[in-house]
Amino acid sequence: MTRRVVITGVGAVTPVGNDVPSAWQALLAGRSGVDRITLFDASPFAVQIAGEVKGFALGDWVEPKERRRLDRNVQFALAATAEALRDAGLDAAREPTERIGVILGSCVGGIATLLEQQRILDERGPNRVSPFFLPNMIPDAASGQVAIHFGLRGPNMAVVSACATGGHAIGEAAETIRRGDADVAIAGGTEAALVPLVLAGFIIMRALSDRNDEPAAASRPFDRTRDGFVMSEGAAIMVLEDLERALARGARIYAEVVGYGSTNDAFHMAAPSEGGDGAARTIAMALQKAKLPPEIVHYCNAHGTSTPLNDRFETLAIKRVFGDHAYRLAVSSTKSMTGHMMGAAGAFEALVCALVLRDQILPPTINYREPDPECDLDYVPNVARRATVEAALSNAFGLGGHNSCVLLRRYQDARRG
Repeated sequence: MTRRVVITGVGAVTPVGNDVPSAWQALLAGRSGVDRITLFDASPFAVQIAGEVKGFALGDWVEPKERRRLDRNVQFALAATAEALRDAGLDAAREPTERIGVILGSCVGGIATLLEQQRILDERGPNRVSPFFLPNMIPDAASGQVAIHFGLRGPNMAVVSACATGGHAIGEAAETIRRGDADVAIAGGTEAALVPLVLAGFIIMRALSDRNDEPAAASRPFDRTRDGFVMSEGAAIMVLEDLERALARGARIYAEVVGYGSTNDAFHMAAPSEGGDGAARTIAMALQKAKLPPEIVHYCNAHGTSTPLNDRFETLAIKRVFGDHAYRLAVSSTKSMTGHMMGAAGAFEALVCALVLRDQILPPTINYREPDPECDLDYVPNVARRATVEAALSNAFGLGGHNSCVLLRRYQDARRG
């Protein structure tokens, strides 16, 4: 019999809050975390805004000397994992840790560490490069450090699929539990790529909004005046667990992971496939695996980057899969508030879907001012809304044509299904 997978714990570090309760309240209040960049001097850049994590402190459970050695993306992952484990009521010291896996991804890993060590090499020579450089730079540093810090000895891997990473990590973690390779999985994404080089790269690609004078209004998914996404950073972690194990220990269940889709556009490294073909196939795959009719899905947390092509083609993909039901489906983009957390985005947005199912409230798409005739769905404009939601979909798409989709369902309803 196929094992069922549920979500029993959540943790996050984001531009709108450094834990899940504060981030969730900010989203429901429609507060933006986008502001002018303070991590470095952005005055020479055409874009000077981003969604920075503010006031972050890893905590005294990691020694100060060790904290200084860890890249920012690893620190985010550790903090979000600690919150998720607490929330799930799991004490790793008392668990059979060979049955707890870690599937945790990042777009670029420790790029700040890489650039700092390049500077040291150039200025001070090869003998002054840190011995901690390579272990901190690699994309699997976060998944490795989470396993080390919490003693988790099950399957461990880093998913790297650009901005689809977080969704892929959640989906692959669920599959790991379903096939019996683990009973519990720490799953999600982390990113700390707000550095001058990456900002310059996105600017030269003309991918970013340059609304420097109104940072909080820069990310405006599905709006006719959208002009690019806003870079941001953070981490999101969920504890996934075999249903029978969760029930046996009396765990609180947020939602069930019932479907997962993964495809590639095979079209272009930066642009989505025409008509949203890849995205549509991914959503359809998640529904097929869940064996659910489209009409049971009431909410979609869209990839919704605020770029002209993504938002138009994602809208087309949703209509292609859901048909007439697309116009009864609430679709919102929390990137309007958080900016684009890149490798963490899909994980955070799946986490948001779990909270939607728990609280039956839809977070809004803020900065929605001028409707676009080509984006004609219900984007939950500007104000949160109460709703009855049985199933929720999280889309995440990335450079290279990577597509991931995670489908969650209310546990009490799924148990009857």
